[in-house]
Amino acid sequence: MVLWSTLLTAVFGLPIGVLLVTTGRGGLTPLPALNAVLGAVVNIGRSLPFIVLMVAILPFTRLITGTTIGTVAAIVPLTLGAVPFYARLVESAVRGVSREVVEAAQAMGARRVTVVLKVLLPETLPALVAGLTVTVVALIGYSAMAGAIGGGGLGDLAIRYGYQRFDTTVMVITVVLLIVIVQLVQSLGDLLARRLSHR
Repeated sequence: MVLWSTLLTAVFGLPIGVLLVTTGRGGLTPLPALNAVLGAVVNIGRSLPFIVLMVAILPFTRLITGTTIGTVAAIVPLTLGAVPFYARLVESAVRGVSREVVEAAQAMGARRVTVVLKVLLPETLPALVAGLTVTVVALIGYSAMAGAIGGGGLGDLAIRYGYQRFDTTVMVITVVLLIVIVQLVQSLGDLLARRLSHR
């Protein structure tokens, strides 16, 4: 669940985050109307608690996957919940690129697409990786919540076999596994971000 949700979040969240910067005031292609719509969609997506989002989009999940339970169905709300979150992290990272660097690329005749692909994204790569790491950690938490309505995974294990059967051992093991997974993801993400920042 987390792997596929992460991939889909990166695929959709990255371009949305870049568009939020490039279409904004002072961006490469200022388009206030598009920027306002994108910003509103992202804000709405971020304002909904995940458990509410998951229930609210059940018909959409059924339309996409043919079911509303199981790990495949859980990928839909996980992705929709994480994309706005990651898009804002991407926006923040891209905004951090020095204006002088962008202007220098444009002065050398670089087109807008080239500026994005060859300047903005390479300059922000460590921050993008760090942002994706934070998003993966959030997705792990979301996936545990998805178990509450039949999403499968460790959350389902904790609820069905730990909480409902009053099995403290299962609950403790599940919590420990979640902590270990989060620590591993965070450590790997931090390591990769540091390596990229020292290229």
